[in-house]
Amino acid sequence: MKSVRTIAAVAAVTLAGAGLLAGCSSSGGESDGKVHITVASLIPGSDKAAFKAFDDRVKEFEKANPNIVIKSEEYQWTGPTFATQLAGGTLPDVFNVPFTDSQALVQAGQLADITAEVDKLPYAKKFNENVLAVAKSGDKVYGIPYGPYAMGLSYNREIFQKAGLDPDKPPTTWDEVRQDAKTISEKVPGVAGYMQMTQGNTGGWELTTTVYARGGRMETTDGDTTKVTTDNPVTKEALQWLHDLRFEDNSVGSNYLLDWSGINQAFGAGQIAMYPSGSDVLTSLVQQNNVDPKNYGLTMLPIDASNSDAGVLVGGNVAAVSPKSSQAQKEAAVKWIDFYYMQKLLNKEQAIADATVLVKSNQPVGVPTLPVFDKATYDQNMEWIKDEVNVPQENVAPFTDKIFDANLVPEPNKHSQELYGALDSVVQAVLTDEHADIDALLTKVDSDIQKLVDADK
Repeated sequence: MKSVRTIAAVAAVTLAGAGLLAGCSSSGGESDGKVHITVASLIPGSDKAAFKAFDDRVKEFEKANPNIVIKSEEYQWTGPTFATQLAGGTLPDVFNVPFTDSQALVQAGQLADITAEVDKLPYAKKFNENVLAVAKSGDKVYGIPYGPYAMGLSYNREIFQKAGLDPDKPPTTWDEVRQDAKTISEKVPGVAGYMQMTQGNTGGWELTTTVYARGGRMETTDGDTTKVTTDNPVTKEALQWLHDLRFEDNSVGSNYLLDWSGINQAFGAGQIAMYPSGSDVLTSLVQQNNVDPKNYGLTMLPIDASNSDAGVLVGGNVAAVSPKSSQAQKEAAVKWIDFYYMQKLLNKEQAIADATVLVKSNQPVGVPTLPVFDKATYDQNMEWIKDEVNVPQENVAPFTDKIFDANLVPEPNKHSQELYGALDSVVQAVLTDEHADIDALLTKVDSDIQKLVDADK
């Protein structure tokens, strides 16, 4: 799924037709003799400062590459609409997809093979292979991963203080999350102490997140066989916990139809105190919801230490190229991906330049992510930009101090978005029907999604 999307983003697509054509590229040749490419910029609705920061980076790139012309387009990946964008040919030459979708798109021939272009990069052998694997098929590379994130628990430090809670000591168990949520809802009128997303495939995504943290799995794979396993005791425990917050504690508010943008908006407006999120979500919260980083906190999701399978769901994005792009456009596209996404991680001058542009545009610097390469490279990068970091690192320390020692678990890899979409209705039912039949709901999900998995064979 995507957090910033993130989403990063994120953070997937129902491929109803494997023959859909991707991209909306020109031939790449223009009368001016230059290569023209379109690239995804920011989510629609981002503030003017964020777009200015992006445009400034485009100008820097074009100055360094005078034979390439960049046209940026607002872009937001969503599961239900991505197939339509593919079919309609409305995607830019360079676009992003969540980790969960890259393999399906590769198999459908909807991402360009950029192996030759990537192999020319001086750091081609430096990638974290576990991360790069999401964009590979065999020895072929179909995209460059960026912005990997781990799921955490975002919380409003100011609301914690109003409720008499210590924002420097966020909850570390699910029981503590429940108790703090109840305290907040009782002491701060109009605020939901805790909430999860419920629609647009995000309800299933966040339910999976909380199930992973408790040690459960939504799918199990043995060799070539995958079994859909949402109907398990851990998923039922996670749903019952959410049910109790709603009907016993009254601590989840009254809006039970929230997607990624909706919950971010509610959090930014001070209507929700805690919610599961990607570790990189602060970027979007600042750009779109005017969240002050000083009031933002991020901690680890409670992990069941008694269960060795308990872990943190991870995700991220893949910068991909349309298969309709010309060879010249592919080469230009990889140059852009290298410049915009990678150099700020590897080159001190570019890292500082990128951070400086962001700071001047009042954008957050120092938002927690995971390493695309290795932790040493990540730490070096943070050292380079330390003078530009404007996100109070002590506010996210409950997350960053522990995440590198955590068990990181990838998202389900078979029909993940269909699975998430089916689980949306389960989460909604649990929040709106006090007597929802959780067993029956999960049994139906398993049956429906298993049919899709089996049909792949």
